[in-house]
Amino acid sequence: MRLTLYQPDIAPNMGAIARLAACLSVPLDIIEPCGFPFDERRIRRAAMDYFDRVDLHRYRSWDDFCARRPVGRLVLATTTGDHRFPDLAFRPDDMLLFGRESAGVPTEVHEAADLRLRIPLAPGLRSLNVVACAAMILGEALRQTGGFREMDASS
Repeated sequence: MRLTLYQPDIAPNMGAIARLAACLSVPLDIIEPCGFPFDERRIRRAAMDYFDRVDLHRYRSWDDFCARRPVGRLVLATTTGDHRFPDLAFRPDDMLLFGRESAGVPTEVHEAADLRLRIPLAPGLRSLNVVACAAMILGEALRQTGGFREMDASS
């Protein structure tokens, strides 16, 4: 299981997702360019002292990611997804892909995804914050695939 961010443009969100990845022992892929300097202090502030514990993989571009991406299904979270995330059977090698906060992902990324999922929302509401989406979907994916087994709540 991996978290993958496509050109994130809000540093504190990336920091919070980095912290999520560190705490749940999930690799984090960043597809650049980011909408902020990558070494910006706000990333570390949001990730706190967990940033150095992230299994971080950076890709210069979408093409670089496609050329070097790990094996597994690319599962895109999108408001236009054709699968509801609670109904999806996740796999341990899924890469959970989240788009830019301001614009999502372009058509070529949508088309490259093996699955497109959405979070069901109350009528008339558009979307959740990307960090909330990542936490919800990753939590369900880890629950389904046994990814929490090695975690110890007392540590």
